[in-house]
Amino acid sequence: MGSIHLKDVRKSFGEVDIIKGVDLEVRDGEFMVFVGPSGCGKSTLLRLIAGLEGVTSGQIVSDGKDVTRLPPFDRQMAMVFQSYALYPHMTVRQNIEFALKTIKMPKDEIAARTAEAARILQLGPYLDRKPAALSGGQRQRVAIGRAIVREPSAFLFDEPLSNLDAALRTETRLEIARIHETLAGTIIYVTHDQVEAMTLADRIAVLSEGRLMQCDTPQRLYERPVNRFVAQFIGSPKMNVLPASGADGVRVTLDGKSLEVPGGYDDTVAELGIRPEHLSLCAPEEGMLTGQVSHVEYLGADASVFVTVAGDRVVNLRGAGRALPKQGGQVGLCFDPADMHLFGQDGSALRRYG
Repeated sequence: MGSIHLKDVRKSFGEVDIIKGVDLEVRDGEFMVFVGPSGCGKSTLLRLIAGLEGVTSGQIVSDGKDVTRLPPFDRQMAMVFQSYALYPHMTVRQNIEFALKTIKMPKDEIAARTAEAARILQLGPYLDRKPAALSGGQRQRVAIGRAIVREPSAFLFDEPLSNLDAALRTETRLEIARIHETLAGTIIYVTHDQVEAMTLADRIAVLSEGRLMQCDTPQRLYERPVNRFVAQFIGSPKMNVLPASGADGVRVTLDGKSLEVPGGYDDTVAELGIRPEHLSLCAPEEGMLTGQVSHVEYLGADASVFVTVAGDRVVNLRGAGRALPKQGGQVGLCFDPADMHLFGQDGSALRRYG
């Protein structure tokens, strides 16, 4: 079992409110990712769950038991830190065994658990090495192994890949996904990288300024964001948002052009969102938007094209890396109105297409 339920959890440091009332249920065996910009409170929320920080108010329930005031060890959760936190004078084997020895577990059980963790993490050849003789990815696996042997109710990961280079991040991300499939345990994972969140999570909790904006599957967050913040945070490159208007339920005006909207909406439109991958280049006279190519980023298989449109607003288009437009050229931008996202004055989504 590994369900965790947060009930109106709040955390303040003095007069500064960091977590402003979060309600969230993490299901048994789920891979839940907390994501958001720096300072949004995601690591603080993880530390509250782990017991490394005390809540100001609210309740944390694990497997039906109130653990709000319990010390970290008694919560039966294991945390993997960003900095690895390995003992440099100990071997890999000793690092993995350490927590079990401190509770005086029988030696044969310690050996069995260590061997199983080494098998899962493919650490067998490195058990007698010290951390200094390991790569960054191998050290992170040792930190994960130290958590696995405790057989916790939940694993808590605090930005575990941020110290790795791009290639190692991809490799270790795949290993963490494989570990989750193997152990079928509950994982709560904190990251500021929405690509990590999208590729790993069963569900993603998007946080902003200490509040939960939306919690859903990666696909639903991408296709049906509840507000402009989620729409622009989820997806890479981020969604283009442009001023628009419309209140008759069937049409919206963008840069003086009237666009028919599939379906309807029940409030005044203030902004229109369109993702870079849903835009395509066309002749200027055919475009729903017209502008000048200000910059092109060639990425190999694809490219990002930045077009300055009316009002000096820059729109990003993501397309194939072939037949790139010339910088300074006039182009039109076309899109399917079914791919539009409409937002009201307060930034909330008026209609979520997908």
